[in-house]
Amino acid sequence: MTHLSRRTALLALAASGLAFRPALAQAAPMLRVVKDPNCGCCESWVEILQAEGFAAKVELMEFDALQAHKAASGIPAAMVSCHTAHVEGYALEGHVPAADIRRLLAERPQAVGLAVPGMPFGSPGMGPESEREAYEVHLIRKDGTTEVFSSYDAA
Repeated sequence: MTHLSRRTALLALAASGLAFRPALAQAAPMLRVVKDPNCGCCESWVEILQAEGFAAKVELMEFDALQAHKAASGIPAAMVSCHTAHVEGYALEGHVPAADIRRLLAERPQAVGLAVPGMPFGSPGMGPESEREAYEVHLIRKDGTTEVFSSYDAA
């Protein structure tokens, strides 16, 4: 009978590549993105997030219904942008960077979610980051107040 040492077994796993694959339990966070059917920058944002490891399901909604959806999701009027997404109980309004979404999901604050109001040039999906204008990502609290969650300087 052959007896494998722990080291030999680990080396065999490493050689097979299995030891370095992400666990199946760590599925990509699923975004539900609600957007206007005619908005191309929203599609660009979704593609960027998918490249960053997020999964996305896109739902098209006409303008008036989309505005009602934003309000029902707790997005204050001053924080509105072009699309609204939902991930693990949080709302994401506009072109929120993947790093901020990951931080939100890691920290789990008592909040509605994050917003990048308007459509700042150079935010994810809104043109090259190398030409970015300065913008802020806001944390939307459950009482509707906001605070700066992160800031991005102009390029």
